[in-house]
Amino acid sequence: SNSSAESLDRLYPTVGSTKPPRKRTTSQCKSEPPLLRTSKRTIYTAGRPPWYNEHGTQSKEAFVIGLGGGSASGKTTVATMIIEALDVPWVVLLSMDSFYKVLTKQQQEQAASNDFNFDHPDAFDFDLIIATLKKLKQGKSVKIPIYDFTTHSRKKEWKTLYGANVIIFEGIMAFADKELLKLLDLKIFVDTDSDIRLVRRLRRDISERGRDIEGVIKQYNKFVKPAFDQYIQPTMRLADIVVPRGSGNTVAIDLIVQHVHSQLEEVRAAWAALASAHQCHPLPQTLSVLKSTPQVRGMHTIIRNKETSRDEFIFYSKRLMRLLIEHALSFLPFQSCTVQTPQGQDYEGRTYSGKQITGVSILRAGETMEPALRAVCKDVRIGTILIQTNCNTGEPELHYLRLPKDISEDHVILMDCTVSTGAAAMMAVRVLLDHDVPEDKIFLLSLLMAEMGVHSVAYAFPRVKIITTAVDKKVNDLFRIIPGIGNFGDRYFGTDAPPDWSDDEDALST
Repeated sequence: SNSSAESLDRLYPTVGSTKPPRKRTTSQCKSEPPLLRTSKRTIYTAGRPPWYNEHGTQSKEAFVIGLGGGSASGKTTVATMIIEALDVPWVVLLSMDSFYKVLTKQQQEQAASNDFNFDHPDAFDFDLIIATLKKLKQGKSVKIPIYDFTTHSRKKEWKTLYGANVIIFEGIMAFADKELLKLLDLKIFVDTDSDIRLVRRLRRDISERGRDIEGVIKQYNKFVKPAFDQYIQPTMRLADIVVPRGSGNTVAIDLIVQHVHSQLEEVRAAWAALASAHQCHPLPQTLSVLKSTPQVRGMHTIIRNKETSRDEFIFYSKRLMRLLIEHALSFLPFQSCTVQTPQGQDYEGRTYSGKQITGVSILRAGETMEPALRAVCKDVRIGTILIQTNCNTGEPELHYLRLPKDISEDHVILMDCTVSTGAAAMMAVRVLLDHDVPEDKIFLLSLLMAEMGVHSVAYAFPRVKIITTAVDKKVNDLFRIIPGIGNFGDRYFGTDAPPDWSDDEDALST
C-alpha cells in the first residue's frame, strides 16, 4: 500500500539480501525511580558523567545503543542484562513507549474499543524522540513525558532524565526513522518467536494494563502482527547485532558489553587529560582567597594538626566557615537604597539586588557548612547533592539530588569543605546549569582547595566564582591534598574512611 511504502521510505536503504544477519546483545535501567540494582551495588542513575572539556561541555558524546524488536520480544530484559553486565553508573534507559502522540477525542474512543493502531509509525512523536535523544547524547538533561497505558494519554507531570555515558533507547520502532538512526551508535534487534511474544503480551496487557483477553487478541491480530511484518521485521537488516532468543543469548550480551567498555575507556582518558591541563598557569581571576590574617592562619594551624581533638576541630572549622561565608556574601550584587533611621535621618545604604539566595551542599562534608550559611542568611533555602568518589576508578558518581523549586532565579552558594581534583565540583556545577542556574550566579565555596581543582573548575566554568580560605599546591596519587587537612568528613563526624578515599568529593555511601 501507499502508506506502507511511505513509512518504509523513512528507513535507511536496506542492506543487501546476501549479507547474513549478525548476532547481538542486551541492556537495562529504570528512571522512575532512578535506581539500578546489580549484584554488587545499588546506583542512582539520575546523574551524569564528570568528563568535561575546558568549555564545560562533554569531551565525548554519549554512546547510544538502539534496541529494537517486536512487541513483548524481551527488549527491556535484554537492556537490563546489558546494564548489569556493564556495571557502570552512567547508564540510562529511554523507552519509546513514553513518546506516543497525544490522541484526539475520536482516537481516544477508538483506543478504548481496541480499534486504534498503536503499532504504526504514525502513533509515535518522532520529532520529540529525536530532539530528546540529541540533548541526552550531548549530556544535557531532558523532560520525558509519562504515558498512561490504561487511559491512553500522557500524564500532566513529566520526569527529568539526565545525560549519561551510555544511553539505551528501546522500542518497537527504534529503527523506523532515518534521522533517529543517525543518533544510534550501535543497533541491536531482539529476535523472539512470535508465539512467545503473543503469550508475553497477553500476560502483560491483562495483568499490568487492565485489558481483557478478547481485546488483547483482537488488537494483536488486527494491528500488532501486521505491523510487525510490515514495519518492524524489515528493520532487522539495519541492525548491527541480532540477538536470537533474547535474554538467553549471553554470548551476544558479553560481546556488546566489551564493545561499550572500550568506548568508555576513551572517555576516561579524556578526563585524565583534563585533570592535568592548565596546571602551570597562574591562578584564575575568578578565585578569591580569604586574606591570611594571623587569626585565619591560626585556625588553619589547629584544623590541619593531626593531633587536634575532634571537639576542637569542629569548633575552629565552624569559625572558619563563618568567615568564609561572610567573605562570599560580599560578592553578591547590591544596589543603593535610602532608609530612615529612628532619629528621622536618611541613611544611604545597600540592599541585595537579587531575588533569593540558595545554598547547595555537596554531601556529606558540604553539609557541615549549612549552619554557618543559615546564621548569616535569613530564610535561606537549602539543596543537597550527594557525590561519592568511586574507590576503584577515582571518578565521582552522582547518587542523589534534591534542589528547591525555581532555583534558576537564585544566586547559588555551592558548598564543599575540600576540593582536590575538582571533579565533584564540576559535576555539581553542571547539574546546577541543567536546572537553568546562570553560571555567573554560582559561587563555589570550600575551606581548602588544591591548585588542580581550582584550575579544573575555572577553565571548565570561567564565570563561576571560586571562594576559599586557602589553596594548597599539590595532590598526591590518592587524590589527597598536600599538605592538606586530612579527610574532613571523617575528622568532623568521627568516622573512619577507607585508606584509598580522597579528600575531594567526601561523601557518604548510600
